[in-house]
Amino acid sequence: MFKINENYLKLPGSYLFSTIAKKVKAYQEANPDKEIIRLGIGDVTQPIAPKIIDAMHSAVDEMGKAETFHGYAPDLGYDFLRNAIVEGDYKSRGADISADEIFVSDGAKCDSGNIQEIFSLDNKIAVCDPVYPVYVDTNVMAGRTGNYNSDTEMFENVIYMQCKEENNFAPQLPDKTPDIIYLCFPNNPTGSTINKAQLQEWVDYANKVGAVIIYDAAYEAYISEQDVPHTIYECEGARTCAIELKSFSKNAGFTGVRLGYTVVPKDLKCGDVCLNSLWARRHGTKYNGAPYIIQRAGEAVYSAEGREQIKKQVAYYMNNAKIIKEGLQTAGFTVSGGVNAPYIWLKTPDKMTSWEFFDYLLESANVVGTPGSGFGPSGEGYFRLTAFGSYENTIAAIDRIKKL
Repeated sequence: MFKINENYLKLPGSYLFSTIAKKVKAYQEANPDKEIIRLGIGDVTQPIAPKIIDAMHSAVDEMGKAETFHGYAPDLGYDFLRNAIVEGDYKSRGADISADEIFVSDGAKCDSGNIQEIFSLDNKIAVCDPVYPVYVDTNVMAGRTGNYNSDTEMFENVIYMQCKEENNFAPQLPDKTPDIIYLCFPNNPTGSTINKAQLQEWVDYANKVGAVIIYDAAYEAYISEQDVPHTIYECEGARTCAIELKSFSKNAGFTGVRLGYTVVPKDLKCGDVCLNSLWARRHGTKYNGAPYIIQRAGEAVYSAEGREQIKKQVAYYMNNAKIIKEGLQTAGFTVSGGVNAPYIWLKTPDKMTSWEFFDYLLESANVVGTPGSGFGPSGEGYFRLTAFGSYENTIAAIDRIKKL
């Protein structure tokens, strides 16, 4: 008889955002007259920029002619996109990354889950707490985390690095030595950032203890302050200890189009084994490449006109973030984030649990957010709102919350 992967049974409940969707659907069905404003899931609402749409149209036309038709994409990505990424995201910031160290994919979420496949199961991972759930859940599925303790809400073989308000929700170097360190800045869910000197500490630490950093930079386009690094490769020594994940979802509105990439430097090795080669092998075996049309769209993101257009979209969302943050502060909430990231992290009022506040906000204001406890035990007592709604809905949501 066949057997299942019993590691899946260690996962508590369903995926966070699936649970939210089910609760909202049930409320909507019971209250069809209520207009719900969704500020929970980080999905964009603005249309894709005109320059990018033009590039997609041109690529579609090419697919209709034999002489310009494209079949399977190169599994690691087309050179035109990889070269545009090198120039636009790395050389422009003084970072030494080459095109053959870039692996184009259908998004950072998939890559953040898949990257753990190239590592041994006896590696110990360290994650921020609160944390983007995919980092932990995919390691649970692989069998790397040990069992779940329902009392502590932690997995026994995971190092949780608490991110507390007094440290601006930035993690401290762990007491126990990890093998793999997951970092995300600007952070999802807290919206926090660290400066270049702080990130350099992590790079130095990883090189010292022989750990690898999985660095999720999906929100770097939202950085507004000068001393906040846009890539970990701005730090000296990062090429020997860091893998970087990037996404087109939030900077260019590709949540429904799907495009991202992972950077694995050739200097990153385990003994004599180059991780770039391992990831290339995995990528080539399990992935058929992002579509030509989508990669041409990605290339347009780096054009002068494309950059200007997506810059305006980022500004649109960050204006929403400012409205949310200032509105909540006026209403008496303790709030952080919303400066270098499109997420606002607030403390729940009156000692409510994060799920109690979720229900209260849904039922009393018809506004949907994300309970902090869904991001880990240190997220309890906090709540996340996103700035990705429309301007009009953002204004309406804050007005409703102010009236509570």
